[in-house]
Amino acid sequence: MTAAAIDTTFDFRTDAGGKDPDSHSPTLRRYHRMLWSKPLPSGAVFDLVETTPHVYLHHRSSLGEFFLSSDSVMQTFTRWIALKHITTQLPEEQNEYFRTIGYTIGAMMLFPGNRVDGKQTINGARGFNRKIADRMDLTLECIRRHYRTEPSPLAETLHRYDDFFALFEDFRGYVDFFLLQDLVTDDCADVTFFMPFDDFLPPSVPTDLATYLEFRRRSVDFITRRNDRIESVGAARAGWSQHKIAADLGTQQARGRPAPHDGG
Repeated sequence: MTAAAIDTTFDFRTDAGGKDPDSHSPTLRRYHRMLWSKPLPSGAVFDLVETTPHVYLHHRSSLGEFFLSSDSVMQTFTRWIALKHITTQLPEEQNEYFRTIGYTIGAMMLFPGNRVDGKQTINGARGFNRKIADRMDLTLECIRRHYRTEPSPLAETLHRYDDFFALFEDFRGYVDFFLLQDLVTDDCADVTFFMPFDDFLPPSVPTDLATYLEFRRRSVDFITRRNDRIESVGAARAGWSQHKIAADLGTQQARGRPAPHDGG
């Protein structure tokens, strides 16, 4: 792979030093910056930098100031004790495959990472709210409703980040920006769920093996399709972002500041 390429098979656990890849994989951070430093629906460029101390990725311009964090959004439930009676019925290599593809770039998102008034971030809320159970499809349904000013289990949390979601203008703008087209219908009117959905009524997790297998199939299919989308646009995005990164590093070095260690 070239320096500017995005490897959609790369498992971000491999360069995270045994820690959380969302905060410790340099390759993941580089990929996020390559992919999402790009024009918004308005035409303004959402340029992300990784040089702000103690901030994963940062944007500051006339658009506003945004502190972004990575989130591995595809829940596998293979580590959930409450679902061991289901997942242990499957060979461990199948569970590990699900985890592995869940740590590729197609299973990763950026959300605002700063706490507002000391309250939960989107990442925290989607993980702790049992109506969401850390599922990306249910999270995306909440985001769809946010743009329609409709209630959802994450409505209060998402409202705290109105300025971030306003960058994308509407739900289609958000979906297209983050390459989530394979998680919605063709007209972008509805989310396509990994499990039967009834307005956030329980259960939010699989309750039997058949439901879990279908959940896994749909999850893997989405990750695979999103990886394909990322691969098809990644070279162009990576090339643009690598040029920008090189320019930023040159500016830092000209000012006598050390360049950040990449490690990817």
